[in-house]
Amino acid sequence: MKQIWLHTVRAYLRLALFFYYKKVEVINAQNIPKHKPVLLLSNHQNALIDALLIAVYGNGRFFYFLTRASVFNKPIIAKILKSLQMIPVYRVRDGWKTISNNAEVFTNCSTILSNNEAVSLFPEGNHSLKRTVRPLSKGFTRIVFETLESYPETDLQIVPLGLNYKNAESYPDSVSLNFGNAIAAKPFFKTDKHEGVLKLKTTVQERISELTTNIPKDNYSNILEKLEGLKVDFLKPEMVNNLIKSNFTDDVVTVKNNNIVLQQLFKTLLVLLLIGPYAVWKFVAQPKIKEAEFTATFRFAIAITLVPIWVILMSSFLAAIFSIKIGGIYLLVVLGTALLTSKI
Repeated sequence: MKQIWLHTVRAYLRLALFFYYKKVEVINAQNIPKHKPVLLLSNHQNALIDALLIAVYGNGRFFYFLTRASVFNKPIIAKILKSLQMIPVYRVRDGWKTISNNAEVFTNCSTILSNNEAVSLFPEGNHSLKRTVRPLSKGFTRIVFETLESYPETDLQIVPLGLNYKNAESYPDSVSLNFGNAIAAKPFFKTDKHEGVLKLKTTVQERISELTTNIPKDNYSNILEKLEGLKVDFLKPEMVNNLIKSNFTDDVVTVKNNNIVLQQLFKTLLVLLLIGPYAVWKFVAQPKIKEAEFTATFRFAIAITLVPIWVILMSSFLAAIFSIKIGGIYLLVVLGTALLTSKI
């Protein structure tokens, strides 16, 4: 039953992401082993959307996700999240007393990995829209070493991932998932533990930094302004990073959008067709967003919940008042407009 639920949710999310994003590029997903325990480590920019993309495009595997405990506060939401294999992890801001709960969380992850399952987490420890890889926390190394200590025969594979957004706050947006080569965990465990932890953190930091745009903290604003002025393709991090390293002397591939007016026309039409959900987004949800990183998450949440309900109700209403044909036309116009808005 659980597998049916997970397959159903993933299929629905895949469809929703197809309509939400103009382009989703999945690069080297085959680097995720299908029959070995996997710890997937990714940069973290776009709140819950990051996890949803991994869940849908993770080479067919069902991941367990370590998710900040604060989103589990409401019982109904907690039940839904846990059914989707999300595990609460505690941070200092959740209270010092809660940090001890992470010992059980890490032990649980080790058990999961010993059963050849896959776990995903964001080792930066928080999210940020800044196009840079922040220092990694050591929590993931604890999971790695505890797993190998408790289950020494486990062939644990660590897969780095770079998530790259064209403009994470906008709709429609484009995103690339850039999976790196798997890293065997055992060689790090054989060395002195302290040395192994440092070496593992450094290796993962370097790999993730190669898979996503990594603007140095020094002079960050000026470099970002130059990149945006050149209209670089942020979905190609290797090119962008090389451009930065060359002090902007390398050739650059730019991204042009010649359909801005047409896209805005379809977006306006879509707002009119979905005026109910749009009003909820504009006047209820959006004003409550305190962190820009949650913009896409809240927007997408409305898209996969209120929008289908609204479309079904409106189609049924028009069918009842006028005819089934009119109701069907409304449904097709909404789907066509949504597709054109996101893909044009």
